[in-house]
Amino acid sequence: MSQAALLTAGAGTAGLFAGVTVVLILASAVGATLKHSLAHGKPHPVIDNLNARVNAWWVMIAAIAVAFAIGPLGATALFLGVSYCALREFVTVLPTRRSDHAALAIAFFVALPIQYGLIAAGALELFSLAMPLLVLLGLPLLTFWKRESKLSAGGSLAHCATLQCALLICIYALSHVPALTMLGAGPSSPDGLALIAFLVIVVQGSDVLQYVWGKLLGRHRVAPRLSPAKTWEGLVGGVICASALGTALHHLTPFSPWQAGAVSLLLCLLGFAGGLLMSGIKRARGVKDWGAMIEGHGGMLDRVDSLIFSAPVFFYLIKFVD
Repeated sequence: MSQAALLTAGAGTAGLFAGVTVVLILASAVGATLKHSLAHGKPHPVIDNLNARVNAWWVMIAAIAVAFAIGPLGATALFLGVSYCALREFVTVLPTRRSDHAALAIAFFVALPIQYGLIAAGALELFSLAMPLLVLLGLPLLTFWKRESKLSAGGSLAHCATLQCALLICIYALSHVPALTMLGAGPSSPDGLALIAFLVIVVQGSDVLQYVWGKLLGRHRVAPRLSPAKTWEGLVGGVICASALGTALHHLTPFSPWQAGAVSLLLCLLGFAGGLLMSGIKRARGVKDWGAMIEGHGGMLDRVDSLIFSAPVFFYLIKFVD
């Protein structure tokens, strides 16, 4: 990008953080007012959950702001930490065995740093190919080799597929968020950090707005068994509002306003699909939340599940346009 374009994108990103800060200040004020006027300072499940969510967002926005202040390397380091925490949560609920220790060690200490190291090095083609090859071909070989004396007709394949799923979701899919910085290197390319801001604000904004609309108007559940809290009213209201937000933020992308709105709609629907998928995996493992790392939200995976489909699609969409 040109120097003028970089300054414009940087000012736009700074303006976004200022706007988010104002929203959080208002949310904190509303939460404090509700706690005082309705709960009279006593425990109240709904109000306390709201305040816990707002407090957690203060921490998350502060972490993102620091990462953005550092630059692309800061964003890469931040999401490396996100992937590590997500993978740790995923593995915790898996029925792992002693024979899995080698595969897990490679996942945490080889695959994870290599994937994010390729982003830091700007190795775009290797970034796209290394993880799928390692996970889809290398992991089965290692799994069967380590369990050579305990192979079963279907159990070994199913177990290997579970580990593959964990790596593809927690490392490969999530790494596409900081990988957007690799697409901002050309003179006419959009700023990578601005692209990350657009993606995160639209997708996470959709999550928050779906929660709000669901609490206000939610009556009809989308998938009662997979995710009882998700309603059609919340989905429609959240997606429409977040798509409008994305349209307003088109200047962060290479798209026109109507194109940004269409892309935002797609991202919101993919985010919802990601959340539904992770809810299904949780239900299959018999857990409500992936963890308790983020107060009011659950675990790291509970917060970033909406990025597992939306981030890769947005990355390759931008790459195609660029």
